[in-house]
Amino acid sequence: MEIKDIHKNYKKLIGEVVEIAGWVKNNRNSTNVGFIDFNDGTGFKGVQLVYSSELKDYDKITHIHVGSALRVKGVVVESSGNQDFEIQVQSIVVEGDCPEDYPIQPKRHTREFLREQAYLRPRTNLFNAVFRVRSLASMAIHTFFQERGYVYVHTPLFTCADCEGSEQMFKVTTFDFDNLPKNEEGKVDFSKDLFGKQAFITGSGQLHGETFATAFSKIYTFGPTFRTENSNTKVHANEFWMIEPEIAFCDLDQLMDIEEEFLKFIIKYVLEHGKDEMEFLDSFVEKGLIEKLTKLLNSEFKRITHHDCITILKEANVEWQFKPEYGEDIAKEHEKYITEYFDGPVFITDWPRDIKSFYMKQSEDGKIVRAVDLEVPTVGELMGGSQREDDYEKLVKRIEELNLDRSNLEWYINLRKYGSCVHSGFGMGFERLVMYLTGIENIRDVIPYPRTPNNCEY
Repeated sequence: MEIKDIHKNYKKLIGEVVEIAGWVKNNRNSTNVGFIDFNDGTGFKGVQLVYSSELKDYDKITHIHVGSALRVKGVVVESSGNQDFEIQVQSIVVEGDCPEDYPIQPKRHTREFLREQAYLRPRTNLFNAVFRVRSLASMAIHTFFQERGYVYVHTPLFTCADCEGSEQMFKVTTFDFDNLPKNEEGKVDFSKDLFGKQAFITGSGQLHGETFATAFSKIYTFGPTFRTENSNTKVHANEFWMIEPEIAFCDLDQLMDIEEEFLKFIIKYVLEHGKDEMEFLDSFVEKGLIEKLTKLLNSEFKRITHHDCITILKEANVEWQFKPEYGEDIAKEHEKYITEYFDGPVFITDWPRDIKSFYMKQSEDGKIVRAVDLEVPTVGELMGGSQREDDYEKLVKRIEELNLDRSNLEWYINLRKYGSCVHSGFGMGFERLVMYLTGIENIRDVIPYPRTPNNCEY
């Protein structure tokens, strides 16, 4: 039987014999009685095993090490302690012993130490909770889109399309670096490579997603993306997951409605399905976490333009590290101030064209684009989206202005010729979301095996 099922039905199981299998979290004993904290991984809560000196192998059981895998047979009994029930052991079989130098002992470990033990850290309460919330958030994302008729699209990981800028994308090759083929100009001849041209690992599934949105109306991608940023901050990683919906016949105002509904749905889902995990994180990671998330559920997301945002920042009585300016991006300190100013989430819209991507819908005067960033308290930017440029001539002109390689984007441009329509989409970094949901401050602690500069262990 699984421990999660015992928790659900323990009142009916009192007095019943059950058989469970799992791992030892702790083993404490005295002359006549011992206690094993035990979990099989099926739920956040484990169970306490109680064994007495009446068992013939009592002494042997007292020496079972933390981390050992066991098969246990025992009776479910009411507990006189803090838990609802416990299991009175009848027999224990050690399936897999664990040595005394096992790194995950029942004591407080630093997160830095646990990163060095990434293959074992899911066994701790903290990371058990974090990765359960990550799983719940994944399910919430799929549930939201599937219930609303979106088609889930698997966009390619290998791509020749430059969406986020090739300088931020990993290059893919099968070449022998000690014997690179060269062309007449002395440059690497990618025509002899596997794909016949230079290829990259994707930094976004958006461009391919747009092609499917013009066939299915509503689609979403949810998968890994890769960036080459040599950044060692708490919020950057070289491999992370992205959620990117694309919606046909949808303008920017409608997109913001979807973004707000989407985020609130995920938070509500996690709070409802991960009560044990969220209570643990509220107690040991971020005090007031549940209150923070509940407040967002009850918030009305404010909408302001980038111009008005800069005006507010300029008029603020604050000594800025980075001075806010019209026509420029905003810094983390600005994001924090804006969410505090409005006491809740804020959509910042209509950004200067020159600091945003080529595919965004331009205004009539060409100075701004119909882009939006969602800023949330404590985290800052959580989502970024835009209405896409649906005018063929404007898109071509913008690509030429930026000196982008049109040959690799011709298929994307052609969407504007073949039944073009108003369409929009947004992207959200999944790990940023998990950080917000869990209160964890470092992205390395919400990814099972983080890939960051100088870190590609396991």
